[in-house]
Amino acid sequence: MYRRLRQLIRGCVRHKVLVVAATFGVLALAITGLAGPVEKQFFPSSDRPEVLVDIYLPEGSSIRLTTTVADRVEAILQHAPGVRSLSTYIGAGAPRFFLALNPELPNPAFAKLIAVADNPAARDALMARLQTHIDAGEFPEARVRVQKLLYGPPVIWPVSFRVIGTDPVKLRDIAEQVRQQVAAHPNTLDAHLEWSERVAVARLALDPERLRLIGLTPRELAAQLQHQLSGVVATEIREDIRAVQLVVRGLPGQADRAGNLADLTVKTPDGRTLTLAQAGLLTVAFEDPVLKRYNREPFIGVNAEVQHAQPPDVTAAIWAQLETLRAQLPPGYRIDIGGAVEQSGKADVSIQRVQPIMLALMLTLIMLQMRSFAGTVMVVATAPLGVIGAVLALLIGHQPFGFVALLGLIGLAGILMRNTLILTQQIIENRRQGMEISAAVVEATVARARPVILTAAAAVFAFMPLATDTFWGPLAYVLIGGIIVGTAITLLFLPALYSLWFRVKLLET
Repeated sequence: MYRRLRQLIRGCVRHKVLVVAATFGVLALAITGLAGPVEKQFFPSSDRPEVLVDIYLPEGSSIRLTTTVADRVEAILQHAPGVRSLSTYIGAGAPRFFLALNPELPNPAFAKLIAVADNPAARDALMARLQTHIDAGEFPEARVRVQKLLYGPPVIWPVSFRVIGTDPVKLRDIAEQVRQQVAAHPNTLDAHLEWSERVAVARLALDPERLRLIGLTPRELAAQLQHQLSGVVATEIREDIRAVQLVVRGLPGQADRAGNLADLTVKTPDGRTLTLAQAGLLTVAFEDPVLKRYNREPFIGVNAEVQHAQPPDVTAAIWAQLETLRAQLPPGYRIDIGGAVEQSGKADVSIQRVQPIMLALMLTLIMLQMRSFAGTVMVVATAPLGVIGAVLALLIGHQPFGFVALLGLIGLAGILMRNTLILTQQIIENRRQGMEISAAVVEATVARARPVILTAAAAVFAFMPLATDTFWGPLAYVLIGGIIVGTAITLLFLPALYSLWFRVKLLET
C-alpha cells in the first residue's frame, strides 16, 4: 500500500500544475453547486409532536364567530386517532412553551389550537387529516393554517415581502400586485396580504347647536353611548385574591332591538327620551382596523406558504420576477424581503461580526506554528477544499444548506487546516534531517497519511449517528462528506502545491 501511495504522491508532484489547477477548478464547481442546485433552508423543522392550527378571520369579526369556527376545528381533532391532548386559545396566541414560538397579539378575530400527538408519525397524519377538511372548503369564512414547530428564530411565514410606503391605499394597490406574483409561483400556497380587510365603522357628526338645545354636552352623550354599547366600570370587587371589575351596561340587545344605531335612546337632563339621530348625523365609513409599522414605517406584508421547495429558493425566484415592479415604484415606496430569508440573513450577520476576530486568531496561531509566509498560505489554501465533499454529501443525501450546515462548514475548515499543518511540519522536519526536498515532500505525505486517515475515519464514524437527526443532520452530512473528500484531496493537493510554490523538481529513482 505504501508503495502505491508513494507512486501516487510522486505523480502529483510531477504533474503539480495540473493537480493544483484541477483542484481549484473542482472547488469553483463545488461553490457554484452550493449557490445553485443545493437546497437552501434557514432552520429545519422540529420533530416535536405538536400540531399548530392558526385560525384567521376577517378583521373586525366578533369573538363569538371566532369561537364558532374554533369549535368546528376542535370537533375534527378531538376524536382523531393519535391525539394526546388538545388546547384552544380564543382571541390571542398560546403562551411561549417553545423558544421558537412567537405568541400572537390579542385579536378577537384570531384563534389558535395546539394538538399534541403521540409521536411525529401521528402528528403528520393528524396534519394531513385536518388539511383534507380545509382543502374541501369546510371553513370558507376563515383562513385555517396547519403547521408544525420549527427550530431557530420565529418565522411566522416562510415567504414574506414587506411593501413599505406612506399612503395605505397606494400600499394596498402595490401589495396586491406583489401578491399576484407570489401566487403565480408554483411552489407557493395561500398568498395573501397581512392586513387587507377594511371594516365598517359608524361615525357620529354632532350638531353643537342641537346639543345645546337638548341640554347635553358631547362628554355626557359619549358616556351614555359607552354605557349602552360597551359598558362602564362601576367599581371593583374582590374574588379570592383577584380584583374583578364590575361593568355596568345597558339592557342586553338594546341596539339589536332598535335595529339601527340611530334609534338608540338617550336621556336629557330633564328626563326626556330622545333618539341618537336627533343629536347628530350618523354615517357609515370604512377604515383600516390595523396599521402595522416596521421601523416606524407603514407597511403591508405579503405572505405565503411553501410546498415542495425551500423558502429561500422560492423567495429568490419571486424576487427576480418582481424586478420590473420594483423599478416602477414611486418615490418613497419600496419592497423588502422578510420571512425565512430575512431571519437567515440576521443569523449570518451575527456570525460575520465575530469572523474577523476568529480569522485574526486563526492566522496568528498558524503563523506562530509555521513561522513562514509560504507555510501560512498553504495551510489557509486547503481550508475551503472541504466545500467539495460537503456539496457532494448534501446533494447525495438530499439535505438543505442552512445555518446549521454553515457551522459545520466552518468547523470543517479547521479540521482540514490541522491536517495541512501536520503534513507541512513533517516536510520541514524531513528537510532539517538533510533529506532532498522532493523526497522530503513525498516521504512526509506517505509517513503522515496513516494518522491523518485514521483521524478522519474516527471523525466520520463519530458524526454518523447525527446524520439521522432532524436538527443536526445537515451539519453531519457536511462534516462527513467534507472530511472524506477533503482529506483525500489534501493528501494529493498539498504535495503538488508545495512543489509548485518552491519549484520542486522530482528526482527519478
